[in-house]
Amino acid sequence: MPAIQALFWDVGGVLLSNAWDHLQRLSAINHFRISQEEFEDRHAMVVSSFERGKITLDEYLDRTVFYRNRPFAREVFKDFMFSLSQSKPDVLAFAQSLADSGRYFMSTINNESRDLNLYRIEKYNLRNIFRLFVGSCFVGLRKPEQGIYRLALEITQIPPQECCFIDDRSLNLECAAKLGMQTIEMQSFDQLRKDLEKIGVSG
Repeated sequence: MPAIQALFWDVGGVLLSNAWDHLQRLSAINHFRISQEEFEDRHAMVVSSFERGKITLDEYLDRTVFYRNRPFAREVFKDFMFSLSQSKPDVLAFAQSLADSGRYFMSTINNESRDLNLYRIEKYNLRNIFRLFVGSCFVGLRKPEQGIYRLALEITQIPPQECCFIDDRSLNLECAAKLGMQTIEMQSFDQLRKDLEKIGVSG
């Protein structure tokens, strides 16, 4: 097996909590007492554009929340969205140790809207860990589309068999594997570390 030269990481569910997945949306729905059915129907219609960077956070909220008068302010809702992000300190520290070793090219491949992505990059100092951010909001492609993985490989010019992609969802790993990348489905920190050790990756 070729030595691993690059590690590509999902962010939500691996390094941090998810940014705006179903649990985060449900938390906001309950907190602000808005209709779950209406919100989720509208969210489903615009989430692709939102995560591809085709519409802004304000445009997303115009279509999902503030299409009618609300008893709360837009900025209050935004602040609540941002507050839902939490770190996974053990995984972040491990990723930092791998980056500090200088042995691996470190990059993300993640689906996330621009405002939340930039907020999380800044808040959790992800620029100290990663040299490249292949975010759906920056490149206009989303996992599990094969194009986002191919783009990451083309940008880095590292052979796929020398790359490993880490995600918490098996569907997101399938296209990466078909391109020849090593893949790891993260279920826990200890399991992730052991699976990386099996392919020769350690901090």
